[in-house]
Amino acid sequence: MSFDGVFTYAIVGELEEALAGGRITKIHQPSAYEIVLLVRARGHNHKVMLSAHPTYARVHLTNETYNNPSEPPMFCMRLRKQLEGSIIESVRQADFDRIIIIDAKGRDELGDLQTKRLIIEVMGRHSNIILVDASTKTIIDSLKHLPPSVNRYRTVLPGHPYVAPPTHGKLNPLEATEEMVLKKIDFHAGKLAHQLVSAFSGISPLFANEAVFRAGLANRTTLPKSFLSLIDDVRGRRFAPMMYTNGEKEWFYVLPLKHLKIEGQPFASASELLDRFYFGKAERDRVKQQAHDIERLMANEKAKNEKKLLKLEQTLEEAKKADVYRLYGELLTAHLYAIKRGMTEIEVANYYDENGGTITIPLDPQKSPSENAQQYFQKYQKAKNSFAVVQEQIERTKEDIAYCDTILSQLETASPKDVEEIRDELIEQGYLRPRAAKGAKKRKPTAPELDRYVASDGTEILVGKNNKQNDYLTTKLAHKDDVWLHVKNIPGSHVVIRNKQPSDETLLEAANLAAYFSKARHSGSVPVDYTRIRYVKKPSGAKPGFVIYENEQTLYVTPDEELVRTMKQRQKEQAAKPS
Repeated sequence: MSFDGVFTYAIVGELEEALAGGRITKIHQPSAYEIVLLVRARGHNHKVMLSAHPTYARVHLTNETYNNPSEPPMFCMRLRKQLEGSIIESVRQADFDRIIIIDAKGRDELGDLQTKRLIIEVMGRHSNIILVDASTKTIIDSLKHLPPSVNRYRTVLPGHPYVAPPTHGKLNPLEATEEMVLKKIDFHAGKLAHQLVSAFSGISPLFANEAVFRAGLANRTTLPKSFLSLIDDVRGRRFAPMMYTNGEKEWFYVLPLKHLKIEGQPFASASELLDRFYFGKAERDRVKQQAHDIERLMANEKAKNEKKLLKLEQTLEEAKKADVYRLYGELLTAHLYAIKRGMTEIEVANYYDENGGTITIPLDPQKSPSENAQQYFQKYQKAKNSFAVVQEQIERTKEDIAYCDTILSQLETASPKDVEEIRDELIEQGYLRPRAAKGAKKRKPTAPELDRYVASDGTEILVGKNNKQNDYLTTKLAHKDDVWLHVKNIPGSHVVIRNKQPSDETLLEAANLAAYFSKARHSGSVPVDYTRIRYVKKPSGAKPGFVIYENEQTLYVTPDEELVRTMKQRQKEQAAKPS
């Protein structure tokens, strides 16, 4: 657990410094588990992410942009009514645990000043966001309701008194002394890190393992000193937010983790670290919530078409026997005199064999000689007629499978906004039924909003994240001499460099975007084709997003998420500059 009491202590310091005295101007709920507060403090606007996600629970200042639903959920509406316009009085941590308390004072319907308390419990799958009346300690509402039938220790429902999660009698490490550490640790029992976690509130295995590691030969002299040295760094707010990765697993923390023996990536603040660590992770979860029905539909469609393709290929093999059926019919006609009803086969001379060989022809014993010959002629006609039809059906089925693959691939990198465009496309293509909404006005068609990135030399690069965006980018927006990129023979995004003569570095960065936003995003050495827009054509009647191209060249790149993030950040900074 990286987000422990120590990390919470660091975050609370950042929030208190940035938000104290600020006014809550807006509240949004981009997903089922996330609340975003917009706070105006000391002449600056701040966004605060409050997440009670079972896996990605956290609290921090954020620079990311979140898409909000057209209709705010009930809890969001309740927060707006109670908190918008309120002044943040304090941000604090409860008992060095993973609980953050934000007190905000505002006026109620009668104009009286009241303090509301927003409590964020970062407790893994038990995480919650609870709004409490500070004067009565009564719950106004919560993101997750917890009835007595679920938890006998405490009830989290509107109108009930707020009861904090149990502390299990742990000690506050900020108050620890050498004597307290020695009293809590049994050096003969082993598992010293586990004992530290069990004894002190807010201490995670990461922190405890670091304390044991820094103690060297951990004993009654070295371990307390090592533990208290780290606590002194926390108490003095001497934090060094770092992210670590070994290629398979990632960690983050606000103190250096020497026991990992990995070079860490430093960040200016704990909030910036969390923004980076959760880049894409939480959004992927939001997309999964929104697109689970589309994903299931397209997976089923793909499986259905793969079965259909097998049957068509079997039918094609049968169709390839057309010439054999014609030969059998002609030879039987020439040997009718030698055939008797009831025969199951006959061996006849093959007039078409230059070597004068014979051939054995299977017969239906229930049919006459002429009926057997006619049966083979009928099979010949049927096979000959079906050959072209089956070939056409095979090509169409392969296109349908490729289309399903494309949609599934696009869902892997889609944002919530992209999901709605994909849904619209599938409605237009007949895969989904339109959603009936009472009183809903039909949306006017608008140009798709493309993802924009900026290369190292300042060149703008545009990326289509779904078929609607790809079609718009490639066939309408891009200029004829712009450079177009796409992964070779793999579903992926259309990428366009808004430059007729891009540098080699820009070309590689754009190729990286094409590889990252494709089905090969986790592969190495991905082939990416590039050519001019003038050489990219959309065939008449082709499915959305499908194009053919020529005069291409190929680059090989390995997708780099950090490079993608850097180019996006560069675009945000460029957009924020006054024009």
